[in-house]
Amino acid sequence: MHLYNELVAICGEANVLDQTALSNRYHHIWKMDEPLQAAAMVLPSTTEEVAAIMGLCHQHRQEVVVHGGLTNLVGGTETQAHQLVLSLEKMNAILEVDPVSKTLTAEAGAIIESLIDAAGQKELLLPLNFGAKGSAQIGGALATNAGGLRVFRFGMTRQLVLGLEYVLPDGRIVSGLKKIIKDNSGYDLKQLIIGSEGTLGIITKVVLRLTEAPKSRSSALVGIQDYDRVLQLLKHLDKGLGGTLSGFELMWQHTYQTMTSPPSMHTSPLHQEYPYYVFVETMGNQPEDDFAQLESLIAEAMDKEIILDGVMAQTQRELNTIWQIREDVSVLAAQAKDDQHFDISLPIPKIGPLIDQITEELKTLPFVDRIFTFGHVADGNIHFIIGKKENSPEIIRAINAVVYRRLKENNGSVSAEHGIGLHKKDYLNTSKSTTEIELMRQLKALFDPYQILNPQRII
Repeated sequence: MHLYNELVAICGEANVLDQTALSNRYHHIWKMDEPLQAAAMVLPSTTEEVAAIMGLCHQHRQEVVVHGGLTNLVGGTETQAHQLVLSLEKMNAILEVDPVSKTLTAEAGAIIESLIDAAGQKELLLPLNFGAKGSAQIGGALATNAGGLRVFRFGMTRQLVLGLEYVLPDGRIVSGLKKIIKDNSGYDLKQLIIGSEGTLGIITKVVLRLTEAPKSRSSALVGIQDYDRVLQLLKHLDKGLGGTLSGFELMWQHTYQTMTSPPSMHTSPLHQEYPYYVFVETMGNQPEDDFAQLESLIAEAMDKEIILDGVMAQTQRELNTIWQIREDVSVLAAQAKDDQHFDISLPIPKIGPLIDQITEELKTLPFVDRIFTFGHVADGNIHFIIGKKENSPEIIRAINAVVYRRLKENNGSVSAEHGIGLHKKDYLNTSKSTTEIELMRQLKALFDPYQILNPQRII
């Protein structure tokens, strides 16, 4: 690589890996057996080094792909042999937890679970919660505007950001690490960077907004007969809990049975014959009262025949056991050969019938072997994991067509939280108008006229 010596001058020889040193590197944590294809990898330690690298690559028109925790599900970290990989793994410091401003400042490579723990030590809560939190980095979560299990109460990742520092494709640094909530001084440029999947800039630092840590966390798992009753339960709990409902997760019967039957290590606290299972979480400040309130509402729902059966988590261990059933999607992926993952958004009232239609149509495809359905129904986000008897680009496109074809007419989204990356580009028009896509192209051209930063992603 002709830039190698210049990159070494910026970061040091130990932090620039040439092709011969990439055999134990990979582009995704699920594909560790596939050596990384790249011209080289550079591991900066500071924002200034990121800026110098991008200035050099801008000058030489060198394509750069940014790597974080490598948990992206839409091909965002896939690379080609001529591209430079810029990994943020060494920029992982938690710079400050401020209990007065209720903020946390960190570098982009910090692991999300580490941020959650750091906030907890100050009796504060960072409400991000999703299965990959133990390996995902905050920069990647910001770049994709990640969602998770508590969006219903706390919003997407962008709602938690007060300040942002990032490096533009030409090497300029934009530093706005503010702790203030109110700032109406013109365009909020950080919101363009958040969710842009690294196509407009490289996030290097962030100021996150925290909340006071709850003193209680209560959970229930219930079985329900039909989707209309799922919606009745959501309204019943949301109205009765006075703002403390923080999780309302839905799992279809076949998915639940797979999650709680061998070879899975998880066991079911309920019978497995119910059509729907809902995982409920509340977070409050009165442990005994909060538990009793949720228990009373669950009992009322059973009396009204909204639910068929339910169980309350009596201990922290039982609570963790219930939520492991929801979060451990690796169980599903392990039983879905050549698995395809989907995260679509639909209007909440339409989810039941539309998911049934999609599922029935998928079952007619001879190459579809397994269909697992679950999601964050309270914010309209449903996931599919689909296993196939064989794999080819034609089969992938056929499955995509079934899952995506109803989105546009129902005002849904092809991506609720995973982003577009490389894999969903051809379906962006199911969620965005021609004018919106053209504006996105214009923004990309403005920020990155040479198309060097995370090229070919999104559009």
